[in-house]
Amino acid sequence: MPIIELETEIRAPIERCFLLSLSVDLHRISTAHTQEEAIAGVTSGLIGLNETVTWRARHLGITQTLTTKITELTSPTYFVDEMLRGAFKSFRHEHIFSENGEMTIMKDIFNYRSPLGLLGKLADAFFLERYMQNLLVRRNETIKSFAETERWQEVL
Repeated sequence: MPIIELETEIRAPIERCFLLSLSVDLHRISTAHTQEEAIAGVTSGLIGLNETVTWRARHLGITQTLTTKITELTSPTYFVDEMLRGAFKSFRHEHIFSENGEMTIMKDIFNYRSPLGLLGKLADAFFLERYMQNLLVRRNETIKSFAETERWQEVL
């Protein structure tokens, strides 16, 4: 079961970084290359505790639908989104925020299980884990870009 851990330093207030991470609109911007679209549940604005969003996107040449739910939330330091339905056997994505001087440290712990047993494990080893890490890095770069400039006002 792969676990992807990332840490991103952002020169912006923790509250802004936290809210940007909950923004459905900013998520859509960060995944424009996959044509990701929120099609059910919370489809714009901020998602909150016990709320869901269903995404449709094209990943690895296949159009997929994924529903996630915010299962834990402690503002402005922590939240968890978990897959309810989708291509993975399961996933849990922890978002942890802390302050260090003028910096916000945004940490991701993305824990997932691929479907298809041995075939899924092979996919993880050859391309899926790297693909998922790149998606998360791109998302974090978008959050950082918006948080450190006035662009955050476009989505909050």
